[in-house]
Amino acid sequence: MDLLNSIVSFMNTMLWSYVLIFMLIGLGLYFTFRSGFVQFRLFGEMFKLLTENASKSISGNKEGGVSSFQAFCISTASRVGTGNLAGVALAIAVGGPGAVFWMWAIALIGAASAFVESTLAQIYKIEDPKGFRGGPAYYMEKALGQRWMGVLFSVLITMCFGLVFNAVQSNTITYAFNEAFGIDRLTMGLVITAVTALVIFGGVKRIARVAEVIVPVMAIAYVLVAGYIIVMNITAIPAIFMLIVKSAFGMEQAIGGGLGIAMMQGIKRGLFSNEAGMGSAPNAAATATTSHPVKQGLIQTLGVFTDTLLICSATAFVILISGVYTDTSLSGIQLTQNAMSSQVGGWGTIFIAACILLFAFSSIIGNYYYGETNIEFINSNPVWLLFYRVAVVGMVVFGSVAKISIVWDLADLFMGMMAFINLIAIALLGKIAFAALKDYMTQKAQGIDPVFYKNSIPGLKGIECWDETSDHKKSA
Repeated sequence: MDLLNSIVSFMNTMLWSYVLIFMLIGLGLYFTFRSGFVQFRLFGEMFKLLTENASKSISGNKEGGVSSFQAFCISTASRVGTGNLAGVALAIAVGGPGAVFWMWAIALIGAASAFVESTLAQIYKIEDPKGFRGGPAYYMEKALGQRWMGVLFSVLITMCFGLVFNAVQSNTITYAFNEAFGIDRLTMGLVITAVTALVIFGGVKRIARVAEVIVPVMAIAYVLVAGYIIVMNITAIPAIFMLIVKSAFGMEQAIGGGLGIAMMQGIKRGLFSNEAGMGSAPNAAATATTSHPVKQGLIQTLGVFTDTLLICSATAFVILISGVYTDTSLSGIQLTQNAMSSQVGGWGTIFIAACILLFAFSSIIGNYYYGETNIEFINSNPVWLLFYRVAVVGMVVFGSVAKISIVWDLADLFMGMMAFINLIAIALLGKIAFAALKDYMTQKAQGIDPVFYKNSIPGLKGIECWDETSDHKKSA
């Protein structure tokens, strides 16, 4: 185990230090400027689109398709989980308060990447018996003509979300319940594993539906409790902001090497939480029934802000207000639990454990789906799906008893490789998303509810789910 940890840590350092951070920031800035600062300019439009009636769609009102709002909820449910509670705490514990600034920065910049990848996923989605599906693997094959690249991405996302990330989820649940109730981690892990197996093998959709109802309520409850703590300590907020900024740019941190650590941790944990540019959320974006791909691109962009600027910030402020982040014996979810209980009493630890149970379990289900849909892209043989399900169950058990460091290092490694492949693809295809945005804005300026056609952008190939019209004014 120590050897594996050393190998994973070394590979992480090589990937994150020299390649991925430059790509995330560089491409995020490029997309921001090329799109005319779309994530800020059309912020109000994002809220309007959430409530749009999906029946206006011409991309096929198939039975079983989902609305734009439902697709937003699917991706948000996957985003809101351990990254928001445990990941933020881990970033602060390792990188200091300055990591929070870089977490914000990657969300603001990366939101443009989220717009591009989700718009592309909508353009190149395909039909299936339940409605639509798609994602990076599909636009790699259909737009780039590189099926091998799509297969590689499918393998990475299946391993990353279906296996490694699910180990992170179970790891966080067992630590949280051990801290709150003293429950043995293996015992709790076996319970989680049994319920997970029941869902993915038996198809008990009722459990998933119940989780989809409870999780948003729990997320609101979490933000309200964190908001109460922030309001009760409102006089300390200016000092907290100063601490974050000073730690992010201070000379002391730069000289001691802390600046690089803070930046790396903030970007890693920010990406783990909001997934901007990683290529995961587009799998949910592609399921939406909408009249124009840009609509779903904007809605998914709003999901990045909701995740990082709202929920992650709430966790960060609670931890920094409490001051317990200076205790080096605490890390991950235990740090968040101690911070919460220091402000509201002993029930705070139990409250966080309950939040994590619901958030993380719903993420396990969502992560499993990302893997399943990409396995179908590679090969529809049910035997492969059976192997995958067994592997998911095994990783849930592994994560429940493993050390914090190994599961998070594995998550970072696979997340990094997955993002690397997806960022290359959207860098090559970004011009298509920008053309779609131009078409959308032109129709809006004419007072038209934007509608997309496969010939709205000249020269597009591999389009399956959009009609073609001869009289549509091509604005791209």
